[in-house]
Amino acid sequence: QVQLVESGGGLVQPGGSLRLSCAASGMIFSIYTMGWYRQAPGKQRELVAIVTSGGSTNYADSVKGRFTISRDNAKNTVDLQMNSLKPEDTAVYYCNSRNARLQTEYWGQGTQVTVSS
Repeated sequence: QVQLVESGGGLVQPGGSLRLSCAASGMIFSIYTMGWYRQAPGKQRELVAIVTSGGSTNYADSVKGRFTISRDNAKNTVDLQMNSLKPEDTAVYYCNSRNARLQTEYWGQGTQVTVSS
């Protein structure tokens, strides 16, 4: 059974930093594209950042230069380092794994990030 478990969310002041982590189990982690998505109240879920099985990364324009995604295939984890946080970054952040060839996709339960003074 595949599980994606997020951790690291919380309350932070504008300009602060948080590091989210997602631990995966029950899957061959290294062959999956891993990503972070977020959903703010009243809005659709949106892509934040992805890292492919080959290590290529892609970011939403709104987080470029502030967020960094990284993966550790030995530990089956994917992290999201978030710096210079803004109130508009407030959302539930979800970990995602996807393999187009296997046509499989999994989601974590989400972790709340609140940026407020």
